[in-house]
Amino acid sequence: MKIVPSTNRRAVDQLLSATRVRDRATERRAAEIIARVRRGGDAALARYARDLDGHRGAIEVPRRAWESRARPLAPAAHAAIKRAASNIRKVSRQQVPTGWRLKVAAGITVEQRVVPIASVGCYVPAGRYPLPSSLLMTAIPARAAGVPEVVVACPRPDAAVFAAAIEAGVDRFFQIGGAHAIAALAYGTRTVPRVDKIVGPGNRWVAAAKSLVSADCGIDFYAGPTEILIVAASGSPAWIAADLLAQAEHDPDARAVFITTNRRLADRVAVEVEAAMPASGPARQAIARHGGIIVCRGMNEAMALANTAAPEHLVVGTEALARLVWNAGAVFVGGWTAQVAGDYAIGSNHVLPTAGAARYRGGLNAADFVKLVSVQRMTKAGLGRIAKTVTTLARAEGLKCHARSIDVRQKADARQKAKGRRQKR
Repeated sequence: MKIVPSTNRRAVDQLLSATRVRDRATERRAAEIIARVRRGGDAALARYARDLDGHRGAIEVPRRAWESRARPLAPAAHAAIKRAASNIRKVSRQQVPTGWRLKVAAGITVEQRVVPIASVGCYVPAGRYPLPSSLLMTAIPARAAGVPEVVVACPRPDAAVFAAAIEAGVDRFFQIGGAHAIAALAYGTRTVPRVDKIVGPGNRWVAAAKSLVSADCGIDFYAGPTEILIVAASGSPAWIAADLLAQAEHDPDARAVFITTNRRLADRVAVEVEAAMPASGPARQAIARHGGIIVCRGMNEAMALANTAAPEHLVVGTEALARLVWNAGAVFVGGWTAQVAGDYAIGSNHVLPTAGAARYRGGLNAADFVKLVSVQRMTKAGLGRIAKTVTTLARAEGLKCHARSIDVRQKADARQKAKGRRQKR
């Protein structure tokens, strides 16, 4: 694993830069698939499911079949899913925003209503292995937010995925994947309902398709290759190496970087990474392409680099360093807070922003499944209190009809008052 000093700006930029690279060929092909599913509906969807997913048969898995398909799962795995789901549910319920009503001034109130999205589609990847954890991380927050309809798309579900679907309270399950699954969820077919938002990680086809449909259907965010960045001046070299390799095994393009002020620790972590490295596979490729160690002159510099990188997962050695974080998808504090525990069972979400998106948003949570709808109320007196403010600003913007909307009310009120005075005389 290469070690570079922080003064080598070019090498540091190469390790930390996670700019999204657009794959034009994939986008063009994904756009073709989306267009054909929109035109051809279930027939096109079935063809893609057969040709790309290797699935023959009905697209929807009926609810009565879920129990039998989950039955082969070992009891210990069933128990693990239930425990993880319980923790995710606890955290998700805490994340739901609350409504409120505020008196801005006499006769003027603003209310915030928390309204769940009507329907959500959860995409569950099944590349090398199906990921039941991703189903739990997407469906449970949606349910906690009160979403009435939660559906799942997964190209090759196994027993664990069906057990997770039951535990999460999913409504419908479709055995489809890739860009064609995203198209079906975004636009609907006779079999697959159109949803209002699509969430969940996926491969480059899924990421491209989500970007393409985002003008017509809500999405969580663009999900690129996973990232882990660890900042520590001390700690177990074996633990640090294990955390780097754990994320690296997701994807050959995964980014795994350790930042430290301790050159001796850097050397020991590099040795541990090499010792624990699989003989082949994504982890080896990811470490070779995007893995490395940066040795800084101080921890302030280390944290400045971390915040500039805005990583998906940021692991810091101490609480003091955690207080210096402002850009990260999720933060893990201390040696015992193993990042992979967050992937499964701590309760926080593992669907996180990548490629620098943590600069402007955090990970998926229950608040992503609701709309904050403002409700405004004014009395006649309340309008009178802000009428001049409104008309002055409207006319400053050249919007005379906006101002007139207030003026006609005030003139009507003035006429009514004058009429009342005449009647009294």
